Amino acid sequence: MFDGDDLDAAEQRVDEWQAGLERRAAEARELASRLAGLTASARSEDKLVTVTVDATGLTGLELAEGIRRRPATETAAAILATMREARVKLTAAATVVTEETVGADSETGKAVIASYAARHG
Repeated sequence: MFDGDDLDAAEQRVDEWQAGLERRAAEARELASRLAGLTASARSEDKLVTVTVDATGLTGLELAEGIRRRPATETAAAILATMREARVKLTAAATVVTEETVGADSETGKAVIASYAARHG
């Protein structure tokens, strides 16, 4: 039924398959770890608003004293625009991390990048 060569070849394929699974699992753990610590910041053109975000949302907001001279509607618009910019930077950083760990063309990579793009722009 099977000779020694067939068994050796089958054993080698199983070993290669297992090694591939272990490598992909390690890459996925590294990706998750690096994404968990990822943040991005943006500053408005007038330097009055600084926003920092992570995957869960807003983590920091700084308003310079000069903001007091602006109407509240302009301040709100500046905060939202700066937050959008920070979210785009976060997506770009997540894309780089994904490329470096699991590869942007892998199924995992495509899913992670698509998720960040959908949530953060």
